[in-house]
Amino acid sequence: MVEPKAPRGIQSIEVGGQLLLALAHHGRPMALKDLAREAGMTPAKAHPYLVSFIKIGLVEQEDGSAYGLGPLALQLGLISLQQYDPVRLATPVIENLALQLGHTVAIAVWGTRGPTIVRVAEGPTPVHISMRHGTVMSLAGTASGRLFSAYRGEDAAALGEALPEAALMDKVRRAGLANSRDGVVAGVSALAAPVFDAGGRLVLTLTAIGPSASFDTAANGSSAKLLKDAARTLSARLGGRGAG
Repeated sequence: MVEPKAPRGIQSIEVGGQLLLALAHHGRPMALKDLAREAGMTPAKAHPYLVSFIKIGLVEQEDGSAYGLGPLALQLGLISLQQYDPVRLATPVIENLALQLGHTVAIAVWGTRGPTIVRVAEGPTPVHISMRHGTVMSLAGTASGRLFSAYRGEDAAALGEALPEAALMDKVRRAGLANSRDGVVAGVSALAAPVFDAGGRLVLTLTAIGPSASFDTAANGSSAKLLKDAARTLSARLGGRGAG
């Protein structure tokens, strides 16, 4: 079987794009020699690209020296963020996670009554607990609730519900992950990882739930790594940074 050919692109745009990627990854203005090195080219090769990018607003030069992202790049970034619905982005992610982990994975967002389940991807391992859309999770007794308590403390406190102990919330923030074992229902355990937006606000949690007998809740376990990696990727797509 003949493999289909990849669509033909414009090589010079792809080469110049490495400069934009380097600026985006660095996060602040860079000198020409440093920027060129990060993009894998010589300063002499990088300079003409930068001149063109400055003309269209993708790059700007500060004080005639350092190069940073320009107004057009910032506008494009804001438009891109406005188009991203966190739950829509996370939905296919939990489907994949459920297959990889072998457990049910849910998305929880902050609702008027607290952490609320809005999407569920069933895993092959049955879980004898109600995990329907609209289910509100306990702040102190669930992994999702502990994450929201740790990262959205004012919102959580406003509910008037019992909060996790301060030491536990500190532990959650250090680990960038929350777990619960037999917390609300005996024999059921969970892990939850946070997803942040560009403003550093916790917008949703990825929560895996399974039977305690076969569920690894260790913060350094393989299940935790899969969840955290997925949460970091989603955070990056929303312009934020992952925890931990």
